[in-house]
Amino acid sequence: MEHTFSQIESDLKEKKQKKVIKCVVWDLDDTIWQGVLLENDQLVLREGIVDILKTLDSWGIINSIASKNNYDDAIRMLERFGIREYFLYPQIHWDLKSNSIQKIKEKLNIGMDAIAFIDDQPFERDEVAFVHEQVNCLDVGSIGQVLEWFKPRFITEESSLRRKMYLDDEVRHQEEQEIGNNRKFLESLALTFSIQAATVNDLQRVEELTLRTNQLNATGYSYTYEELEALIQSPDHHLFVAELIDKYGSYGKIGVAMVECNPQTWTLKLLLMSCRVMSRGVGGVLLNYIMNLARQKGCTLQAEFLPTDRNRLMYVTYKFAGFTEAGQLTNGGVLLSHSLAEEVPYAEYINLSLPE
Repeated sequence: MEHTFSQIESDLKEKKQKKVIKCVVWDLDDTIWQGVLLENDQLVLREGIVDILKTLDSWGIINSIASKNNYDDAIRMLERFGIREYFLYPQIHWDLKSNSIQKIKEKLNIGMDAIAFIDDQPFERDEVAFVHEQVNCLDVGSIGQVLEWFKPRFITEESSLRRKMYLDDEVRHQEEQEIGNNRKFLESLALTFSIQAATVNDLQRVEELTLRTNQLNATGYSYTYEELEALIQSPDHHLFVAELIDKYGSYGKIGVAMVECNPQTWTLKLLLMSCRVMSRGVGGVLLNYIMNLARQKGCTLQAEFLPTDRNRLMYVTYKFAGFTEAGQLTNGGVLLSHSLAEEVPYAEYINLSLPE
């Protein structure tokens, strides 16, 4: 059955947003392993924990640690068990675990509601839940259900490489600190930004991006594979995906734009960019491309913006690009418009690969 965009939009308003867990933060004592490190217990890894860590990692769900222990001793034990590599940004010290969660959130640049915290101690779970009420705090007895609860609908190439991408970002950050000048650093990365019309092969990743991307999503809408498939078959819509590559490798597919095309007016219904590329100066490239393409087609351009508690930066992106408010939407959003008086230039330090 063919779906119209209005039907799809109506379905989006009715369906509940699926909770997406992007990071599982683990306690160590009597959680990852059985026993207490400081008490010189004979520590044994919890049954099945290695398979759980490896599976989450392959799904693109980051594993981290919030543990009250001596850092060096705990790291040595993780290395002895052969699982150190699966944990990013481990917080192992004597500070409050709510502070550890905050640091992990900032490192990963994700929302608190995308974090699950697993600890055997009710006090620790209650302390985190009191400070960060959006964190999913789970008892150690829930470990057996973790894979069932957190499994994404699709596992994409970007998913399996997510931990490596964060590690690559650490190398980039170190180089940025050494260079000192942001413009020179961006020029040194040899950035290539490619845009292409989405195909069926892209749709799993596009669905994943609409579910996972909150900060740089102009409407906050999420789309299913089936809805996206209907859109790419529609002659009245364009769906574009963007990929970013630099000298360290690919960031994967990191941007999506969907335009509803009428004879005189194009309307941006969806514009999002992965927050992992926020500091690369590429946030406006996809928008600039849509603006220039609409201008070439002799159309005016509108954009829908639906404010959420996280996407203020997208509104700033539109305003910085020259969009002005043109009215209110029935869903509480804002309709923006642009005159497209002249072609928009792209940053000189970005190599562009555009559709023919």
